[in-house]
This record gives sequence, structure tokens and C-alpha cells, in this order.
Amino acid sequence: MNYNPKPAMALSRIALIAAFSCVVALAPAPALCAPSTTRADHRGDAAFLSAREAFRSGERVRLARQMELLQGHPLHAWAEYWALRLSLDDGDSSGVPDYLSRYPGAYLAEKLRADWLRVLGKKADWENFRRELPALALPDAEVNCYAAQAAGMADTVRALWLSGQDLPQACEMLVDQIVVAGGLSVEDVWQRVRRFLEAKRVGAARGAAAYLPAAEGFDGRGLESIAQGPGRHLDRLPAGFAAKRGGREVALFAVQRLAKNDPQDAAKRLARIESQLSAEERAYGWGQLAWQAALRHQPEALAWYEKAAGTALSEEQMAWQVRAALRAHDWSAVRRVISAMPPALSGQPDWTYWQGRGLTAAGRADEARALYLRIGGQPNFYSNLADEELGRPIEVPPRATPPSAEELAIATANPGFQRSLALFRIDMRIEGVREWVWSLRGMDDRALLAAAEFAKRNEIWDRAINTADRTLAQHNYSLRYIAPFSDRVLPKADELALNNGWVYGLMRQESRFIMNAKSSVGAKGLMQLMPATARWVAKKIKLTNFHPARVTEMDTNVTLGTHYMKMVLDSLDNHPVLASAAYNAGPGRARKWRAEGPLEGAIYAETIPFPETRDYVKKVMSNAVYYNTLFEGKPQSLKGTLGMIGARGEGETGVEQLP
Repeated sequence: MNYNPKPAMALSRIALIAAFSCVVALAPAPALCAPSTTRADHRGDAAFLSAREAFRSGERVRLARQMELLQGHPLHAWAEYWALRLSLDDGDSSGVPDYLSRYPGAYLAEKLRADWLRVLGKKADWENFRRELPALALPDAEVNCYAAQAAGMADTVRALWLSGQDLPQACEMLVDQIVVAGGLSVEDVWQRVRRFLEAKRVGAARGAAAYLPAAEGFDGRGLESIAQGPGRHLDRLPAGFAAKRGGREVALFAVQRLAKNDPQDAAKRLARIESQLSAEERAYGWGQLAWQAALRHQPEALAWYEKAAGTALSEEQMAWQVRAALRAHDWSAVRRVISAMPPALSGQPDWTYWQGRGLTAAGRADEARALYLRIGGQPNFYSNLADEELGRPIEVPPRATPPSAEELAIATANPGFQRSLALFRIDMRIEGVREWVWSLRGMDDRALLAAAEFAKRNEIWDRAINTADRTLAQHNYSLRYIAPFSDRVLPKADELALNNGWVYGLMRQESRFIMNAKSSVGAKGLMQLMPATARWVAKKIKLTNFHPARVTEMDTNVTLGTHYMKMVLDSLDNHPVLASAAYNAGPGRARKWRAEGPLEGAIYAETIPFPETRDYVKKVMSNAVYYNTLFEGKPQSLKGTLGMIGARGEGETGVEQLP
């Protein structure tokens, strides 16, 4: 089936012919009509950046001047969008319909329509709001709340309230309406207050508590002080603290905050006051302690979870109950807890796989096989493990027929892709990614493969990966697991006797091969090195002419990154799972997360307390298997790669403390 570009702006016949000519002319070349950096491009880019500054500062005349200079530039549509946003702020929406008609289905059209709907909702212009709403593809919570106001359906906000997410101002009126109508119970309010307190969001908890009746005895004052000194508050509880629920909930908040640092101390203090709490409140308190103990891999966790049976656990608490059972090799508890999860949670690949393992341990092989079949056949960590339980090796599917010249021409002429490339060129990566992802909507496998190839030829490696990852039946795993710079990376890996698939699997996860990638915490380059780590490694290997500014240079970054991989690998039992965890979260934490006895590599990965590191290790290891399959041309085993993690202290060398 050929790609039907209906969701995106239709391509003009002239643009398609031009793109086709470009493809035919440059088919053997490494770049497919790659955007050149001509003087005209530089002038246009400068005008665009000036337009962006004019928009940010509200300089309408300057923005209009830059728009004239941007005629014919791929990013002219962005400058137009900014001008219309300023007009909306001024109460003038007259230019919006024309823009929407000229850019049907484009990312910026969706963005502008959502902006317009918010303006209409705020003005309560429901006639125009109802007319425009159906054309919005992905309404957010704010627009949905305006839609509920327009339809007179206040009850729709209830699900948002119970989810614990922040509510935009547009939703607050609906909450007021359902409270008056009795659609929210006092217990519903308390549950929202609790979830905010668990997330350390005291201000949000206080805002939710405003809906509590005065008789509940909770005004939220002093919560910040309690958060700073929960033990002190529990030591000074007034004799009548339990007379009203508000006093009891504040005490539970103190217990919960204390448990984040010392679950055992919190357990002692909860035991002293639990006789003054209701059965549900006692269970809630023990559920908080069990969760924190599980996060720390403490043996009391499962027993405390048993005491929490009388309260509704959050999904995160249930997940950690399973993880505590995995660490204890208690397969009966694994089966029981996953069976009690909501279907949407238990049906996720991780819990489906572990339920299968639990059933296998109970001798229920046929039931386990059905679960493995449900999640198998996909390129991800738990699907890989399920396939191996089914006796299926991890292989790459046959490579799809390469995109034709016509398919490549369509990708080349796609206005969203053209805007993306221009945005990448001026380092507006977030906006470029949004344009690109939006432009993929509605594409079939053939169009996706052409778009991925187009990204590859323009050396936009992360978009090549992201786009190739989306195919459903026709695949090119050489694009999904692209290996750029191999002539400079592999020799460094070989020199240090590092597994090539592991190096590329880690690099793919760290940066998606974006040379100048920079994380929110300051890690830089292809291998995302922290400045202190880069300096330490450079000193250890006596790297000459090193300067922190060189960390983003490819050769310097890869040299330092591969040497650090080797150092953490050597210091951690030569185990890639431990070394991957150490690379992301530090060697000290990777050591701390080991168990007192041997542990499956998959269980170690699943029970890493940091969500980012847990996800990272799983993806790095699955990536490594696919890279090795491609590099070596034969099936690989993820389960074999994960292996067993030795007991704490085993295989750890006396190498000086790594950063």
C-alpha cells in the first residue's frame, strides 16, 4: 500500500517532480538532496532566529519585518504561526482560518487550532468552539475540560481528578460543579491529597484539601515543616491528634516522609500510634513503609505489604510488591500480586512475562506459554525474554525491499520533514523532532522506511531510528539499529576488548548518535559523559591536550566513553548488566543494588530502584543483542547475556573508587 499523505499537507506536483529528480540524480550518493548551508540559508536562518526573538518579546513590527525576509524559507510557516499567536493574544483570530486552510494536517496547524480553542473556551464562545473542536486531532486536558463545559458534561473531569494529575484552570470550574452536585466524595478528595503528599507536592495537596469539609480537621498548615522534620512531629503528637481524620492523615504524612529515609524507624513510630488509626489508615501507613522498604531491597518489605492488605495500593506500590517478591524468589507472591493488578497494568509486557515465570515455577507451563505468546515477537526486553522461553532465537527479520525513487521523492518533498531539517540545522532540536514525529502520522510501512532512509542520508540518526522503529510488517533493522561512525568506534572498542554490540547498544540509548547531545544534568556527546567523569578518565588514561570543551568531539568522547565502560566492566565482575547500571547511575549504586545471594540478571534489572536506570539497562541490553545479531550475522541470546549476578561483593576488584 502506498502512503496516502492525507494527514499532512498535500505535496504539489511541482515539488514532487523536483524531489524525484533529486533522488534519481543522487541515488548512489550518501546524502539525498541534503540541505546545503548556502548564504541564502544563513540569511534565512538569521531572519528566523530574529523572528523568534521578536515573538518572545512581543515585538509585532519586527516580527512582520522578518517574515518578509523569510518568504520561500521552509520555516516561514513558523514565523506566520508566531504572528498569529500574538494576534490571538490581542483578541484577533481573523487570520487563523486562512492559516489552517493553507497548512491542513500540519503540526503547526494542530498547534494553532489548539491555541484558538483555548481562547474560544476562555471566552465561552461555545458556538465557534464546537465547530472547530472536531478538527483537533489530539486535544489536551485543558481543551477537553473546555469541551466538557461546552457539552455541559462536568462529570468527565472526575477521571482527571482521580488520576492525580494537575488540573488546568479550565477544569477547576467543572470540579466545583461536581463537588456541588455530590459527584466527588470526601474519600475521593482524601485520595488525591494522599497522592500529592506521596509525590512531595505539598502545595498541590493543600489545594486539593480545599475541597474537604471543615469537619475533617485538615487545613494543610505546617506541612512543609513536617516534611523537613517528620520524626520531630511524631515525637510531639498532641494527645487528641486522632480525634479527626485531618490529624491522623498528617501523622501518616509524617510517617511516610520518615520512611523515605529510614523505613525501620518509621515502622517503630507507626506501631506506636496504629491503635488510634482506622483499619484502612493502618493499612495505608504500612503500604507506604512497604513501598519504601522494597525500593531499598529490604527484607521487611513483603511482610509489611501483607499488613497493607486493607488499603488500595497505587500502581507503583503494586509494581514494587512484585519486585520485592522477585528479589525473594517468592513466585507464589509474584503470581498473586500480578493477578490482583488492574488489567491494564497486569497486561503490560513486564508483568505478563513475570506472571509467565511465576506460572512456570508452579508447573503451569501451558498457561505460561499463552502469556509468552501474547508478548513475543517484538524487539524489546521482555518480548526477547518471552521468545527465549518459547525456544525462539532472537533474530532480525528479513530486510524489506529498499524504498523506490518515487517513495524517496515523496519523503524528500514532505513539508514537515523539510521544516524539521531546517530546525535541526539551527539547533532547535525539540521543535524539529515534533515536526518530524507529527509528519509520520498515518504513514504505512513503505512510507516509514522511505522517511527513515531520508533521515539516514541526511545524517539525522535519531530520526532514522525512531522512524524505522514504527514499521509493523516490513522492516529494516539496519536502520532501527543503525551503526554510524563504525570506522572510528569499532577500533576503539576492539582495542579495549569490549563487545561491539554492547558499545553500540549503550551509545544508541545514551544519545541516539546525536553528536552535540546534552542531558538535563550536563552529560555531553555521543556517550553522554559527565564533565567530572570525562576529566577523571582523561587523567587516568593520560589523554593529551584534553580540555572540557572537547568532550563533544566524536573521537574524544568515544575514547573517554569506551575507556570508562572498560573501567566499570573490570570493576564489576566483568558483567555488562552491572556495568550498564554503573554507566548510568554510578558504580557505587550498581554495587549496592546487588543481592546477598546470586540473582538473575533480568531480576537485577527489573529491581533497579531508579526508573530511568531500570529502563536504560533493559534497553541497552536488548539493543546489544540486536547489534550483535547484525554484526555477527547469527541469532543471539538475551537471557544468556543477562546471565546471573553474583552476590554482593563477588567479582568486585580493588580498583580505586570510580566516579
